[in-house]
Amino acid sequence: MSLVGFQFQETKVLGAPVPFHQNFEEVNLRFYVRRMTEDSVRHGVVFIREIVPRPLVGGMARLLYREPYLVLSMRSKVTDGPPPDVEYQWNDAGRWCTVAGSGGGAGAEPGEGTLEEFLTVRHWGYNGERGKPTLEYRVDHPRWTVWRAEDTRLDCSAATLCDRDLANELKTPMSKLIADGSAVTIYWRTQITG
Repeated sequence: MSLVGFQFQETKVLGAPVPFHQNFEEVNLRFYVRRMTEDSVRHGVVFIREIVPRPLVGGMARLLYREPYLVLSMRSKVTDGPPPDVEYQWNDAGRWCTVAGSGGGAGAEPGEGTLEEFLTVRHWGYNGERGKPTLEYRVDHPRWTVWRAEDTRLDCSAATLCDRDLANELKTPMSKLIADGSAVTIYWRTQITG
């Protein structure tokens, strides 16, 4: 599982920019899956909770992709570096929650078979809902440069991100990293049946 903060920039929906909805933050809690097909292994993510500051974004993503969005006030500070400094915050019932860190060392593309590769090279998204087929969609982006995260800070109530049972299981992270990101293309969803 990972808690991820990032920036949407110059966002387009179905190829068209939406006024006042092109640049914004997101923080999400996700877990990692793989799907075996006849000709490949598809490494993907499933989102437990996604927080954004724009109601239209959350509504469209819920409608089109069944994404579990929660709309809250957000703010961020990102210094590109290198190395980068990042801070993402969301307002949870009047309390500003934070995930932040500074890049340490030299940034590099993740090596084959590393945890950094496992976390950042994911080209599929999946969403399920009881009684409905699972949705699958492809996500394309190049490999990112990754830095070890130092001076990290996490201050939030995990219960906002997931149910109480899972929140109680979220412990000290085993890794912390910052990636530079890139342009990302999200393709139209398909249904997995059977």
